[in-house]
Formats: sequence, C-alpha cells, structure tokens
Amino acid sequence: MMLIDAYGSSEAVGMGQSVSAAGGQGETARFTLGERARVIGEDGTDVTPGSGERGRVAVKGYVPRGYYKDEEKTAETFLEIDGDRFVLPGDWATVEEDGTLTLLGRGSVCINTGGEKVFPEEVEEILKTHATVDDAVVVGVPDDRFGESITAVVQAHAGETTDEDQLIDHVKATLAHYKAPKRIVPIDTIGRAPNAKVDYKRLRAYAVDQLGLD
Repeated sequence: MMLIDAYGSSEAVGMGQSVSAAGGQGETARFTLGERARVIGEDGTDVTPGSGERGRVAVKGYVPRGYYKDEEKTAETFLEIDGDRFVLPGDWATVEEDGTLTLLGRGSVCINTGGEKVFPEEVEEILKTHATVDDAVVVGVPDDRFGESITAVVQAHAGETTDEDQLIDHVKATLAHYKAPKRIVPIDTIGRAPNAKVDYKRLRAYAVDQLGLD
C-alpha cells in the first residue's frame, strides 16, 4: 500500500505532497515542496532552508482570478512575485535543510501570546498523543497580561476524564513552555465537519464562556 497525502487548498493546487508506504512511517505536516511552490518570508524573499524562519506557502500555475466581489482579500492573497502570479492562501511553514516543508498552520488562527506567535495545530498534535485525549483544539482567549492566553478545548476518550495539570505537563515535555495551554476546557465533542475541519470561532467562544471571560 502507498499513501499519497496531497497538500493544497481551494485556491491553490500543487503546494506539496507526502508519500508513505506500508511498513514506513509518515511525519505529520511534513511535505515535499511542489515544483511550482515556494515559501516566502515576511521580507518578501524565499525562506532559507534550515534557517527556522517562517514564511507563507505560495504557488503559481493555474491560479484563480480572485475572490468574488472581495478586492481587498484578493489583493492580500494573489501576488505577483518575480513576474509570476502566485496565490498565498494563508498557510505558514518552515523549510528544513533537506528542502522539505514543515507546515505550521493558518495565519488566521495563529495565537499571539506575550509577543510570541503560536500555531494551534502544533499544540493540538501533542495533546492528541496523550492516552486520555480523543481530540483537541487550541484557541487564544483574552488575557490582560499576555494579550491572548493559550487554551485547549479537549474531548476525552469514552470513559476517560481530562486532568488539566497532566495535559499541560504533557505539552511542556515536548514543546517550549510558552506554547503550553494555560487552561484545559473539557467538551463532549469537538464537532468536526465531515471534512475534519473545525470551527475555531465557535470553540473559542465556548472556551471564553466556560472560563467566564468577556
């Protein structure tokens, strides 16, 4: 058996792919960069492989004209780079020394806590490796000191309960401590759509309500 994980979006095709075979092990969010794709840093130049710099994934080729009746979003997403028209749907990534891409997540859900940018997907993947966790979504809630505080909405496996301190320590054992949730909010079900996507706005509102925040 061979599994091909194609990386793209509604606006962009051919951003990357990951291939794994029976007996092998695929790495989460690691892709070979597509032939027409590149990762553009905040300074507008290509991210240097192995630098650890973050950038937006861009791809050229069969690119849509833009978003219907939304000129502002079109201008932000569809850019001309080195004479070619690229689409940058909002995915952030780093480029490893071997040229492979490590996907970080969508910039629209990135959490800014105390000046540090934290991508929810990175924290979610660690939480879901805990034996008691069936699913998890990480959101930023209002915080007077840090601007946003990382909070995890967690769905436990059937018959299990979530232990806040245990889950926070579990994340700290793998990631930098500032990326660990400050609070854990239990939920019966994350409520993913059939395509496995989650409604971050709804779950953020749920967390804010459960924690008694404004």
